[in-house]
Amino acid sequence: MKNSLLTILFTLALLACNGVETSVNNTPSNNAANKPVAADTTTEADDDKLPPVETRPANTDYKPAFQGQTRIAAVKTATDYTVQLLTEDLNSPWGIAVLPDGRLLITEKVGTMRIVNTSNGQLSEAITGIPEVDARGQGGLLGVTLDPDFLTNRMIYWAFAERKKGGNHTAVAKGRLSDDETRFENTQVIYRATPTYDGKLHYGGRVVFDQQGNLFVSIGERSDKNIRVKAQDLQSSIGSIIHITTDGEPVADNPFIGQADALPEIYSYGHRNPQGLAFHPQTGELWSGEFGPRGGDELNLIKPGNNYGWPVITYGIEYRGDAIGDPVIQQKEGMEQPVYYWDPVLSPSGMTFYSGTNIPEWENNLFIGGLNSAHIARLVIKDNKVVGEERLLADKGERFRDTQQGKDGALYTVTDAGNLYKIDKK
Repeated sequence: MKNSLLTILFTLALLACNGVETSVNNTPSNNAANKPVAADTTTEADDDKLPPVETRPANTDYKPAFQGQTRIAAVKTATDYTVQLLTEDLNSPWGIAVLPDGRLLITEKVGTMRIVNTSNGQLSEAITGIPEVDARGQGGLLGVTLDPDFLTNRMIYWAFAERKKGGNHTAVAKGRLSDDETRFENTQVIYRATPTYDGKLHYGGRVVFDQQGNLFVSIGERSDKNIRVKAQDLQSSIGSIIHITTDGEPVADNPFIGQADALPEIYSYGHRNPQGLAFHPQTGELWSGEFGPRGGDELNLIKPGNNYGWPVITYGIEYRGDAIGDPVIQQKEGMEQPVYYWDPVLSPSGMTFYSGTNIPEWENNLFIGGLNSAHIARLVIKDNKVVGEERLLADKGERFRDTQQGKDGALYTVTDAGNLYKIDKK
């Protein structure tokens, strides 16, 4: 009997590995242990919930500031959905922007952009006219977004690591995509983060437009101990989220406008390495996903002028295991708490809120690509608190760099391995 069972399991595993499209059957069983949690669940424990998806021990015994700030109860998607591999020929893709006709403009870390046809996975040739990037370490060509008036002006904006004398920095550029889509015209760098630093880590690099036609850009704090402290320095733009016009100037109502000891482009500060930015489709509020060190990855609700604490407060520790901060604290007056944090890490990269109708139970849920964790985190959020978490595509074993919703209501995600997946209802 035991051998027969093993044979059946082995056969099923082989069948699951065949083909590039996987059908995911999430129909709940009558087993209470598999019962999905409704999207309007609270953070109070009860017998109807699955346990948290994270079962590994945390790196620390730090206590959360409030119930539900970490290891919330799991949820399970009830709708059957498919996962389709569209292409595996991208070169270290990093960011996704959705073109008006539904095709995807994708940045590649090495300094190229390509357009992908979502109907057949066909890739364009590399688009020329992009300023040289510093692709060492975590640098390269990063996030990308379309001008809200793209249909009339064809303007594209992107972040990248730019090498200059003394090191490198996060920069923002813009250019017009030519009518034949082969090159960028009149390309110019509109913003450079300060200070320039000789390092290879933590550039941030997401760019999104607000409803007023201005840009939010996330900028990392460059990681090393001697420079990361500047995330608390308002005269430095590293470790911040900035708010600029399409010409790179500070937005007029930014929180530190007119303050002599602060850069006027800073919108929020005290960030480590924010690689996710997204607006909630209902509330219009800006959310950010941020790398912690060893533990302490954060989901933050971004408010103007707020200090998010790094490196003074954190739920993580140094990679080699020693504590961070003097004194070692996780909460401090005047510094914002994350809405949610992960320990061990998610390694959160690009993210998007779902506003489609293909899978109604996903409405307003947040999807975050996980790197070291090798899955996409689906978060159910109610009243600005995370009330459920699910892991998607964990069977792929890949590092998910960005996840965005397409014009067709499907989710599209790219991985460091060069793969583009489409996730949609069955």
